[in-house]
Amino acid sequence: VQLQASGGGLVQAGGSLRLSCAASGRTFSSYTMGWFRQAPGKEREFVAGISWKGGSTSYADSVKARFIISRDNAKNTVYLQMNSLKPEDTAVYYCAANFKGDVSRIPRRYDSWGQGTQVTVSS
Repeated sequence: VQLQASGGGLVQAGGSLRLSCAASGRTFSSYTMGWFRQAPGKEREFVAGISWKGGSTSYADSVKARFIISRDNAKNTVYLQMNSLKPEDTAVYYCAANFKGDVSRIPRRYDSWGQGTQVTVSS
């Protein structure tokens, strides 16, 4: 599956952004989807994931109660609604796909990656 992330930008602290990740192919519903982020000089870290089976979700503690992951299988798209943004949320955000896998916080468990979209939160 090929992934295309979009929706990043510059926002003030406390603001909101919604990221989208559009997938190609007709088997999107069989993919567990994840969002990861990578700040300069840091490792890529898990942000949120949504399973292919049942749509269960998981979040990093740092974004819980502020971010919401969702998917629309009819549109082959996964979303990340980001609210109450903080300067420490600044990073390049990547979407990733894992065929019929569990939601994982480990990047290497994902088969396909989007190109990334920059999110910058100013204080």
